[in-house]
Amino acid sequence: MIPAELLRQSRIENVAQSLREDVGDGDITAMLIPENRISRGQVVTRETAIIAGRAWVEEVFRQVDPQVSLAWKVSDGDKVDPDQLLFTMEGPARSLLTAERTALNWLQMLSGVATACAGYARRVAHTGVQLLDTRKTLPGLRLAQKYAVTCGGCHNHRIGLWDAFLIKENHIAACGSIANAVKEARRIAPGRPVEVETENSDELEQALAAGADIIMLDEFSLDDMKKAVSRTAGAAKLEASGSINSETLVPVAETGVDYISIGALTKDVRAVDLSMRLETTG
Repeated sequence: MIPAELLRQSRIENVAQSLREDVGDGDITAMLIPENRISRGQVVTRETAIIAGRAWVEEVFRQVDPQVSLAWKVSDGDKVDPDQLLFTMEGPARSLLTAERTALNWLQMLSGVATACAGYARRVAHTGVQLLDTRKTLPGLRLAQKYAVTCGGCHNHRIGLWDAFLIKENHIAACGSIANAVKEARRIAPGRPVEVETENSDELEQALAAGADIIMLDEFSLDDMKKAVSRTAGAAKLEASGSINSETLVPVAETGVDYISIGALTKDVRAVDLSMRLETTG
């Protein structure tokens, strides 16, 4: 789980950067509107989606103009239908228009992640598997995307390189063996999860003997996954990874593995279609 304060700080920094790249030294088109004009607006979705990103929208408007007030009609994690009202807003017309694109960019991108995740999770709901994201995130947007993953009913793998061990082929080669790598991990950071990537049954046995918490089955066949589940019998958690797609997802989940990691949850995001409508009130 992402620490709340870490997520908050990331959100503030992400929003500030996104406003800098869009607004620069001022929204010259918004200056066409009288400074004292107040407007109301509403945002609707054009398609079915799972919502994620309310706090990012709120942060955009807060940084642009704290006078703007928002009234939400939905919560993160809610399923919405085409033309459904998501939220209304009121404040200086200039501020609403300046913030519009950045706010919608965050909401449509994060809702796109949540919507994709919900589709994956729905397909394996009859199994006990947990679907995990990866570090294949859009640069600079990792925590935001990982938050959206949870809104869609999937789960977070490690946040980065600092919060858990994932011992791969090159780490094993540098340490001399799986046993050496796991032993060193326990020494460096006792209590941190230790996962070992394996490519065959022999490496699986080595990882079990070394006491790995999680064992990744990289590119294992379905038959070999089933054998690994039977062999492990709760001694370690098993994670399937590699070439998981729409055709292989359900069969892999039905092998009995504990986790399936899927880079597409974040790296192949498609934004949800949203629209803002504005009306002048004074």
